[in-house]
Amino acid sequence: MTPRTPASRSRRERPAKPALTHEGIVATAVALMRSEGLQRVTMRRLAKELDTGPASLYVYVANTAELHAAILEELLGAVDLAPARTPGDWRERLVTLLGSYTHTLFQHPSLAHSALVARPSGPNYLSLVEAVLALLHEGGVPGAQAAWGVDVLLQVATATAAEQSTRDRDAAAEDDHEALVHALRQATPRTYPRIAALGDDLFSGSPEQRLAWIFRMVIHGAEATPRQQ
Repeated sequence: MTPRTPASRSRRERPAKPALTHEGIVATAVALMRSEGLQRVTMRRLAKELDTGPASLYVYVANTAELHAAILEELLGAVDLAPARTPGDWRERLVTLLGSYTHTLFQHPSLAHSALVARPSGPNYLSLVEAVLALLHEGGVPGAQAAWGVDVLLQVATATAAEQSTRDRDAAAEDDHEALVHALRQATPRTYPRIAALGDDLFSGSPEQRLAWIFRMVIHGAEATPRQQ
């Protein structure tokens, strides 16, 4: 007697899939990014992970760029905003705040590049902007200068993280840096007097020291440079 093939399980007997939500989609996208990298976080891959079709996701997220912005928004919750509320020199507190934002992007190198164009607009990003503006206001920076200065400060932090992420992924980056250092050291005073005069100081300081100096320079510029009408 031929054994009977087990009947396929009725759809009604299967556990119902969790309802799609924007929060659930973003949480799954963040988990995918951590495990597989941002380049794998596509609408098709995300739909497969959620056991649905890509078309279903477009109800909640317009496109991949918006999805990446939502991922960044989620991760910005890790930025330490405490410097905006603690006593001390407002400039140094702003440097610390911007350093925390940059460090968040350093933790997710692929996202740093995306952050140059994928601007989030959720509460975490707005809280970051508000904290920067509050410190600029505390320092007496005129509102018009602060309005443009916050954009420049965040751009500098984002671009720095993106540049570093590119170097980290490029196997030849260290060799290129060594070649540049060698060329600067070999520059002759007759042909390149300023390079020769500064010498090793051209590449002195740790990355953290140089980044903090960049922030201080831009903060001072925002403070001292009026907007032209």
